[in-house]
Amino acid sequence: MAHPTTTKLEDAKSLILKYASQVTKDVETIPIMQAHGRIVSEDIFSEINLPTQDNAAVDGFAVFSEQMAKSYFTAEIIGMARAGHPFEGEVKFGQAIRIYTGAVVPKGPDVVIMHEDCIDKGDQVIFKKKLKPGTNIRSCGENLAKGECVVQKGQKITPSDMGQIAAAGFSKVNVFRLLKVVIYSTGDEVMEMGSKIKGGQIHDSNRPILSGLLSSENVDVIDGGIIPDNEQALINAYNEGIKKADVIISSGGASDGIEDHTQKALSAIGAKNLFWRLAMKPGRPMSVSQKKEKIVFCLPGNPVAAFVCFKLLIAPVMDVLSGRKPREPMTFRIKAGFQHKKQPGRTEYLRAVIQIDNAGHQHILLHGRKGAGVISSLTGAHGLVEIPFESKGVELGDILNFIPFQEQVL
Repeated sequence: MAHPTTTKLEDAKSLILKYASQVTKDVETIPIMQAHGRIVSEDIFSEINLPTQDNAAVDGFAVFSEQMAKSYFTAEIIGMARAGHPFEGEVKFGQAIRIYTGAVVPKGPDVVIMHEDCIDKGDQVIFKKKLKPGTNIRSCGENLAKGECVVQKGQKITPSDMGQIAAAGFSKVNVFRLLKVVIYSTGDEVMEMGSKIKGGQIHDSNRPILSGLLSSENVDVIDGGIIPDNEQALINAYNEGIKKADVIISSGGASDGIEDHTQKALSAIGAKNLFWRLAMKPGRPMSVSQKKEKIVFCLPGNPVAAFVCFKLLIAPVMDVLSGRKPREPMTFRIKAGFQHKKQPGRTEYLRAVIQIDNAGHQHILLHGRKGAGVISSLTGAHGLVEIPFESKGVELGDILNFIPFQEQVL
């Protein structure tokens, strides 16, 4: 079989994202307490002002700022206000109430002075400093105004979002349905984890890698197991995957060797190939096909290549299929602390770490042994360093893009 033309990563990404954006996305309603990590299906607007009334930001005394014009002014303490237990009476000039954080500030007083700035006499309080109106008071609607947007459609709900949505008056939220993703490994040499292996056989490491990568996505993962290097077996597996999942991810058999049957199998089930072979290293023998609204990703069998392809290409597509705005990789421009030769016409992504020298300057060093099958080059790496498409190599001090792994950031 002739080698198909390679596709630049950015072109492949643009092509798949355009398709993914047109896929129908179902919606469901869930309790706020279960909403962490889910994708909001509509803009949510606050039903209330937050806080609903002016309240104290500190423990102290609610008083009139005008009273502080005179040094060491003494006011009569006429009552107390606590959170959930407001002071019901009227506060007049020359009077103060003892107030605690979160308590409603009664009508009249326009500042809250902290305990440490007063002399508390029990029934009287002496002010030791002057404050401007509004000091230490959380104004009504300061956090959130009624009608203000709390979260936007396509936003992934964080723990702080959960608190804000609940505070805005909601107990439930509409979110996009979780995607179902089936993962396969392929190859006669690939054996189940923990099994005894013979010469030429390897334990399957790609399904664990993919399962871990998918755990941070909005998906239900279906383990499809290992499929042998057999065209009919692959046809059956892909057909089954398309029936029960939104996305199918297989690894292995994506190249064009004699025993690589994935492309024939996908053609046999009527899947349309969007591209096959990327102009990048590792990850060149990757393909993507679609059948109706289902997408099939065929990853290389080498674990590092599968990992890199997922991070750079599959993850943003999963965002769009989930209803989320696609994430752009966070990149930093950092000096290279290594030399490297490459062929122009493909982009390379190498495992790397950031090292800080004695002067406090950061630079990138390559990490681990070379090779797309060397999983140990991923463990301990801080991220990927990008070697540009037309570059012929890297010299010490060159400024390169560094993409940190999620596990290495806060």
